[in-house]
Amino acid sequence: MGKGDKRTRKGKIYRGSHGVTRPRKSKTAAAPSAPKAASTAKTARKKAS
Repeated sequence: MGKGDKRTRKGKIYRGSHGVTRPRKSKTAAAPSAPKAASTAKTARKKAS
């Protein structure tokens, strides 16, 4: 089990493939915009006080 094994993480990295062992990063998880809006509203309230 190593570079030549399709089922291991190291083998998938060597071959350049993806799957259950080495999933791709999702585009939706990379940009959480809702928490940023909430944090800016809190700082605006603090500045106004």
